[in-house]
Amino acid sequence: MNPQQRREIFERFRAAVPHPKTELVYRTPYELLVSVVLSAQATDKSVNLATAKLFPAADTPAKMVKLGEERLTDYIRTIGLFRMKAKNVMQLSRLLIQNFKGEIPDTREQLESLPGVGRKTANVVLNVAFGQPTMAVDTHIFRVANRTGIAPGKNPLEVEVKLVKFVPAEFMMHAHHWLILHGRYTCLARKPKCPDCLIRDLCSFKTKTKS
Repeated sequence: MNPQQRREIFERFRAAVPHPKTELVYRTPYELLVSVVLSAQATDKSVNLATAKLFPAADTPAKMVKLGEERLTDYIRTIGLFRMKAKNVMQLSRLLIQNFKGEIPDTREQLESLPGVGRKTANVVLNVAFGQPTMAVDTHIFRVANRTGIAPGKNPLEVEVKLVKFVPAEFMMHAHHWLILHGRYTCLARKPKCPDCLIRDLCSFKTKTKS
């Protein structure tokens, strides 16, 4: 895929959804961080259902620590891997108080020092909360980048590096949201909706589905 084709792809995404946003429901950087940690191997919908009850009870690191791991577990037990996530959220909340005065740090290195926060989670927080042009590669983006030919890679980091290199700068702020939405609703894992695809004619996928 050449640079002109990539530009056309993102121009079409922008025209269709000019201001894409995360589907996680949050009000503060802390709520966003917790939501993203909880969303690992879970749907945004399941996380939103849980945090709709959790955040009124604990929407800051101090309140979360006061809530305690056992009660936190009760709030999030409908989410996959809830016990491990409860431990991570409780520990990261303590570390935020201890090391960052209860504030969410705005560098990848500092974010990744927190339990349950890997590169993808850090990139989401940096992009959504702090407006940094990062590329958070989840399963949807990994699939879309490889299937379409936008930025093929053997692992998420390789795809991330290529996307950062190949995506025109003017699109970087929203690029990961456009790719996630495309993977979530059109370029599905089992049966992509190729007839409905905005970029069908630019995509390198050889076995496109038919209507």
